Amino acid sequence: MTIESHDAATVPGPSRSSAVPRADTVGSLLRDDAVVRAARRSSPADNALLNDAARDAIRLQEEVGLDVITDGEVRRVSWAQTPRFVDAFAPVAEPTPLNWRGAGKGRSGAPATAGRPAGYPAVIRQVATAPRTGDMTAEYEFLARYARARTKFTLAAPSYHRRYWSPEHSAAAYDSCEEFLADVLGYLRGVVDRLVALGCDYIQLDAPNYGSLCDPDTRAAMVAAGRDPDAELAFDAALDNSLFDGLTGVTTALHVCRGNGPAGAWHSAGGYGVISAALFPALAMDRLLLEYDSDRDGGFEPLADIPGGTVAVLGLLSTKSPRLEHAADILARIGEAARHKPLAELALSTQCGFASVPIANPVTPAAQRAKLELVVKLAGQAWPE
Repeated sequence: MTIESHDAATVPGPSRSSAVPRADTVGSLLRDDAVVRAARRSSPADNALLNDAARDAIRLQEEVGLDVITDGEVRRVSWAQTPRFVDAFAPVAEPTPLNWRGAGKGRSGAPATAGRPAGYPAVIRQVATAPRTGDMTAEYEFLARYARARTKFTLAAPSYHRRYWSPEHSAAAYDSCEEFLADVLGYLRGVVDRLVALGCDYIQLDAPNYGSLCDPDTRAAMVAAGRDPDAELAFDAALDNSLFDGLTGVTTALHVCRGNGPAGAWHSAGGYGVISAALFPALAMDRLLLEYDSDRDGGFEPLADIPGGTVAVLGLLSTKSPRLEHAADILARIGEAARHKPLAELALSTQCGFASVPIANPVTPAAQRAKLELVVKLAGQAWPE
């Protein structure tokens, strides 16, 4: 199938690779219960099991032919890892504006006024001086050692850490949330510098906080709590950009997640048009990974707000359902997107990871493989380069 674009502009490839990654991945892969238990512990037997699981994840992605791979995030208890490696956080119970919906297996969504999940962390000590409890980059060392394909590392965006701010519990450590975020930025820049030293040339920030700002119920709850969503967006975009200040030879990316919770839950409805004019031009990233697997994501018109030269990675295949998408439908949607963003500035992926948290999405390993294979197949058809 031929896909016509409104512009045939050429996108420069990643700094250390001549080819633009067209068949991309967001991050996590399915893990069985034994791997999840091992990730919570640290015995030699657990580490051996996790090493095997990481090698299996690498093998799977290389066999299907993805242009860039992760270790499946098999060592993570949660996709956002700062509280695991910095002893500055403690669980609290406090209201949050997130509106979780859509979970399977009998789970029900929580209203926008619901409290934090039990055990959700809040910062209670200064990040800059808190003890470190491990090295976040250790999993990348293993990935780089065994992978033959190009590799990437994913981490929570500095701006995402705003969710760890508690007006009640964090004020003893910081005068403001922004002061806290500045400390987070310093810590994460150390992580980034270590990754680059290890040879990582593709670093992806995950930022569900931006996806939340698409949801009218979430925005209303934020305003009711005395917050200014637009001011926070402007500050956060500048914060995330600054993580990569002065960095060369690295492909930088940001994934605007819309919620990938237990058993397929999601928290954000509403198209990107609510944020695209303010956010997309403000993000100085090489790639933006956007979720487009559901009607609640809206149309492709906001892609026009992404600056020229920035690749939009279309998350068109859902990780929340085992149903395999029809190839013709996906190719048609790529064609639709190319009416708003040059085809040369597009790529393809699944909408999110398959297991951002231990309770994975309701997808079987066979369905996971089929979806990854379809990403590769369709990327080859849409961009036969």
